[in-house]
Amino acid sequence: MNLSLEYKIQVPKVILDKNPLLLLLHGYGSNEADLFSFATELPDNYYVISARAPYDLQYGAYAWYAINFDADQNKFSDNEQAKTSRDIIAGFIDELIANYPIDANNVTLIGFSQGSILSYSVALSYPEKIQRVVAMSGYFNEEIIEEGFDKNDFKNLKIFASHGTVDQVIPIEWARKTPAVLEKLNIPVTYKEYPVGHGVAPQNFFDFKNWLAE
Repeated sequence: MNLSLEYKIQVPKVILDKNPLLLLLHGYGSNEADLFSFATELPDNYYVISARAPYDLQYGAYAWYAINFDADQNKFSDNEQAKTSRDIIAGFIDELIANYPIDANNVTLIGFSQGSILSYSVALSYPEKIQRVVAMSGYFNEEIIEEGFDKNDFKNLKIFASHGTVDQVIPIEWARKTPAVLEKLNIPVTYKEYPVGHGVAPQNFFDFKNWLAE
């Protein structure tokens, strides 16, 4: 099957007519195996699919868009590449629904770092495609969301956002701005912090799994 992104897939253990989807989006310089390593820990009734970002950095390392490593948030990202990736992910979700018995009304994005930034962007640009987002160690970048997104209908969207308080890659201050932005759009948000750096704390994993089960 030739879809627009490379991916790893775990088929649900419990087969329904249509099963929900958890789409995992990795961080900068990583690959689809990274988040997929915890696929077996995720609920049995989901298709768990981990996508590989389209931009090749070096062997085994990929990015959703180029990053310039300086502390100025405005110069941090190649926003044009990010928008391209946003639309590739949205199209990839359509391809998955066309090729697997996935419930189009039950799609969750789980993103880490750059994958988390992209998850916000996809969900707020195309809320009709996404029901839930787990955004870990990322932040809300309005520059890469479809123009006029604030007029979209978000009534079916919920977000779980989390961040490490000592994150040395994406400052906690950037993440802390996110809940207020989402609340203004009337999107229910659960926001949690953990005493870790740029990574996923075991408690974070436990909390978002409980949140998914609610």
